Amino acid sequence: MLQLQSAFGILALIMIAFALSERRGAVSWTQVAAGLAVTLVTAVVLLKIPYAAKAFAVVNDAVGAVADATRAGTSFVFGHIGGGPLPYDVKSPGADFVLAFQALPLVLVMSVLTTLLFYWGILPPIVRGFSWVLERTLKVGGAVGLSAAANIFLGMVEAPLFIKPYLAKLTRSELFLVMTGGMAGIAGTVLVLYSVMLAPHIPDASAHFVIASVIGAPAAIVVALIMVPETSETKTEGDLVTPPPPASSTMDAIVQGTTSGLQLLLNIVAMLLVLVALVHLVNAALGLLPAIGGAPISLQRILGTLMAPICWLMGIPWEKAVTAGSLMGTKTILNELIAYLDLAKLPPDTLDARSRLIMLYAMCGFANFGSLGIMIGGLTTMAPERREDIISLGMKSIVSGTLATCLMGAIVGVLT
Repeated sequence: MLQLQSAFGILALIMIAFALSERRGAVSWTQVAAGLAVTLVTAVVLLKIPYAAKAFAVVNDAVGAVADATRAGTSFVFGHIGGGPLPYDVKSPGADFVLAFQALPLVLVMSVLTTLLFYWGILPPIVRGFSWVLERTLKVGGAVGLSAAANIFLGMVEAPLFIKPYLAKLTRSELFLVMTGGMAGIAGTVLVLYSVMLAPHIPDASAHFVIASVIGAPAAIVVALIMVPETSETKTEGDLVTPPPPASSTMDAIVQGTTSGLQLLLNIVAMLLVLVALVHLVNAALGLLPAIGGAPISLQRILGTLMAPICWLMGIPWEKAVTAGSLMGTKTILNELIAYLDLAKLPPDTLDARSRLIMLYAMCGFANFGSLGIMIGGLTTMAPERREDIISLGMKSIVSGTLATCLMGAIVGVLT
């Protein structure tokens, strides 16, 4: 019954996107059906075929290797607060874990590795391969396909850099697709971080994050084509120029990757500190109101109630939907990192294993208000002549990105 519930949720989420469409009569249902089929087939292949599962076991090993390497660096620099041997006995389990010094430095290492892989020419052909598949199956323009494929590995600002010369030529629908792709995925720099955080709670978490990144591309295209359907002739078909190397040498790539990773790391630390503090202040203010149902009003309770129906559509039992809705609300209002931290803190019996897995996919995206500011700032800098379109599509892209990740969650619900 829960799988049927998820199947109904897939249709319901598509209908929600249709209800929010700018021009319902222009929606190409053939293209939407093709996109949904690609998303479903990709999910089945990656989740159900044994050989694919074995291949993703390699991903788990790779993530473990990166985490161990990072821990070696943090323990050397920060000592026991970075994961080194403790000079005292731990009285409370987990009290020795310090997020800023043990988990977050993974962002630095991944930033360097990503820069190196691009400089060495390893990632660009992989990105172009995904782009070719998206162009042939979903009939999207070359620039859009390339940006959507790059979002599998890169963030919402880095991926559009692949098509920077073409941003000004994109139609409104194509521009929205680029923005939705950024909101419906996460960057490789934080993928490993989230994998390590959830590894104790969800088996093969790193493999599932990689799968979510892959199926997020066609899912984003499906939702974007419904909400802002194509009504103009595209001008970005055919071959695209190869972006220039990100560095002049291997050592330069290491330096640049470290510098950009440090900026990202400091942003994450600062945003976490500020957002957690603001949530605490909001809850303190809401606590002045009369209690409802014997419990004080909190931001989490409000968001949980609002998002519970969406979580039910993904296939989560109603008695657990409010808890899941609270996670989705936190992810949308604040960011996915805080939501994943909250998921990791939940007692084991709060959500069952299937619901945890669905939430991993449903929250695997940058669709939140903080990311919107980053995206608008980045895209308007790259294509200032499209500033009006970018700003007008901003809020809509949060909705489309959220619907795309929820669509992934529903698909996983059908398959598990």
